[in-house]
Amino acid sequence: MQTRFSPTKITQASFEKDALDTFQYQAVHCKVYAEYIQLMGVNPTTVSSISDIPFLPIRFFKSHVVVCKNLMPQKVFTSSSTSGNGESRHPVADISLYEESFHKCFEQFYGSLKEWCILALLPNYLERKGSSLVYMADKLITDSRHPHSGFFLNDINKLNDTISKLETSKQKTLLLGVSYALLDFAEQFPQQLKNTTVMETGGMKGHREELSKAGLHEQLCKGFGVAQIHSEYGMTELLSQAYSRGSGIYETPAWMRVFVRDMNDPLNIATTGRGALNVIDLANQYSCSFIATDDAALLHENGSFEILGRLDFSDMRGCSLLYV
Repeated sequence: MQTRFSPTKITQASFEKDALDTFQYQAVHCKVYAEYIQLMGVNPTTVSSISDIPFLPIRFFKSHVVVCKNLMPQKVFTSSSTSGNGESRHPVADISLYEESFHKCFEQFYGSLKEWCILALLPNYLERKGSSLVYMADKLITDSRHPHSGFFLNDINKLNDTISKLETSKQKTLLLGVSYALLDFAEQFPQQLKNTTVMETGGMKGHREELSKAGLHEQLCKGFGVAQIHSEYGMTELLSQAYSRGSGIYETPAWMRVFVRDMNDPLNIATTGRGALNVIDLANQYSCSFIATDDAALLHENGSFEILGRLDFSDMRGCSLLYV
């Protein structure tokens, strides 16, 4: 294992060097990635800029073990496999990298965790093993140290009572939920939230009629009496998240960067415009940090992005099942 470095120490100025160093390590030590690079006809020693780095198609996490040589996973995260075409598996050799990443990222966008009460409405994720989202939520709940922080499987009556108490005391609260469960809750308990941030994680397939992201947010805003719905963009194959604080526009932490690739030429990478989303996640030190996702996106000049849906040929699975 290479000397562990802290992904959260990465800055915008150091990102390219850190990304290239990570590429050189993974090009040698991650067997699946090394073989893919070879098949693409790329000589790692000639790669001198981010634009030259090949991105591993995300489907390889279904068919191969994507982890660096001789490392034993401390944790294996798995996808929900809603398509029936098999689950993705992400062996994590150093779980502390994930914990550091999601703690620091939350603080970057939302401030000190100890100021928050965290309420998680994630029924379909809690009902299976291996969810990276549940792992993150559990740690945030524990580390918030708020007595009312917790998971709510199906007891929305208790959830409503808890939120009412927190609203009365003007406690800053995060309601993190899967889309269909948030809609169910908003329909049964419409209210005007003043101290609660509502954050959806996606996930509607098989539970309710599909909605556009804008349509979903419109209904949630109406039901909860809030001006904006926040969103989290994460997946089994990544150890970092992007957050949207409204309007479906996501921002990344300094150790995560996104690009768009041409739909017809995967080697044609751009820093603005529409295309399929590529992600560099430097918290993925011991698997692969360079992932070609199956999401279509619009990338803005400042590095923020919007998810436009899934590519036509990709599996419909996990947290990104909403279309616009």
